[in-house]
Amino acid sequence: MFNQDYEKRLLRQHRSCMISSGSSEGASVSAALSLSGGFPSSSNVVSSSPVSLMPQSPRRINSSDRFIPTRAGNNWETKFAMITENGRNGLTTKKARENGEGGRDGLVYSCLLKNELLGAGIEDVKGQCDERRALVPVEGSNLFRYTLPNRSGNGVGGDTSSLACYSLSPVSAKSQKLLRSPRKATRKISRIPFKVLDAPELQDDFYLNLVDWSSQNVLSVGLGSCVYLWSACTSQVTRLCDLSVDGNSVTSVAWNERGNLVAVGTHHGYVQVWDVAVNKQVNKMQGHSARVGALAWNGDVLSSGSRDRLILQRDVRTPSLVAERRLVGHRQEVCGLKWSPDNQYLASGGNDNRLFVWNLHSLSPVQNYTEHLAAVKAIAWSPHHHGLLASGGGTADRCIRFWNTLTGQPMQCVDTGSQVCNLAWSKHSSELVSTHGYSQNQILVWKYPSLTQVANLTGHSYRVLYLAMSPDGEAIVTGAGDETLRFWNVFSKARSQKENKSVLNLFTSIR
Repeated sequence: MFNQDYEKRLLRQHRSCMISSGSSEGASVSAALSLSGGFPSSSNVVSSSPVSLMPQSPRRINSSDRFIPTRAGNNWETKFAMITENGRNGLTTKKARENGEGGRDGLVYSCLLKNELLGAGIEDVKGQCDERRALVPVEGSNLFRYTLPNRSGNGVGGDTSSLACYSLSPVSAKSQKLLRSPRKATRKISRIPFKVLDAPELQDDFYLNLVDWSSQNVLSVGLGSCVYLWSACTSQVTRLCDLSVDGNSVTSVAWNERGNLVAVGTHHGYVQVWDVAVNKQVNKMQGHSARVGALAWNGDVLSSGSRDRLILQRDVRTPSLVAERRLVGHRQEVCGLKWSPDNQYLASGGNDNRLFVWNLHSLSPVQNYTEHLAAVKAIAWSPHHHGLLASGGGTADRCIRFWNTLTGQPMQCVDTGSQVCNLAWSKHSSELVSTHGYSQNQILVWKYPSLTQVANLTGHSYRVLYLAMSPDGEAIVTGAGDETLRFWNVFSKARSQKENKSVLNLFTSIR
């Protein structure tokens, strides 16, 4: 006995032969089929009109008897976007995190396949990122269709007449142009520090600032009661001062802009200024009644923040002749101080969760930000966007917030998931680095304003409480309670394209 579906297909073929030839052979064939037991009512089928043998079914009219996919009738420009990559997403994402170029290489490879298999003619990767999202299939969710071949089609791949007959390249001319298209060099950030120094007695105290890097490429570190200098050029280490005679300890260090003077804040509340060229103390300023945990230079004026909640501004050249400026506003210890790039505004953060902005003329803060939920130690002014200030909160806050100090309005905010200990902007690009404490102890590099993470560096086993940047803006040094200093290459060497190179700029050359 024939299969019923198979017999129906034979009847359809018989019907088409009868229509074309008009002979009576079709009736005998159908009668023979009926005698074989295929149809119970075969006599009715033979006596009826050939057109009414089998009603046409649009759903099965083009069906084939074998499950072999036909590619000629498929719209591969749309179907290509339906191919799932779930099995490869994890690998690609991991590769992209490791070297930063996995996504780019995958996109180029995808475009190359489209050119060679589908004749897409893509010559540049630019603009192809969102193509897959735009291609929404309208014919269903099947990649293949099991239909009869469309004999009128020319096949997949489009016109191949443009291929060079004598080309030595295995790919088409379009693909060659795609591979030769300019590609922006991907910056790779090493996850391993290029240098690690031991720092015994480096305190694990969130409110202190014990590491700073001078413009002369000399690193100053406060270890216990001593301040040590490490030359990045010669790797020579010298001890600058020792406060153990007074039973004192170092709580903060800061270089001036020229890199010849270093200020040392102490646990007893006074501040020393040392000339490193002659290894001599040139000033000792009293005034604070508690430890000095934050220092910031503005020319010859030194600002100091203390646990006594005061900010004192004094000229180191004539401290006894010029009256000091006392800035009163914080209700708890001042743990962060930073001057704006134009030296017109001072930002201060305290353990009272407040962020203040001061100017050169008023003794009261001109701006007061209270959105943070924990101590504000991490403060950084952007050198690329005028008036842009970034600040980070402690363990109960964990957020990096951005402020427009020109209008006094808050801007973006990102939750880092960890205590924010330090912030620093890149000198050459719109990126910033943040160091963190509880609970992940990581170092993050961010791109602004998208706030996407460029790198996540780990290595410290304690809170990364200290951060300083090299004078060329390429490397950073981090310090933690694990008593190590780690040096990382995080920022690129290329300077910003927006840098002012006008001949009218009087500060770029000497007449």
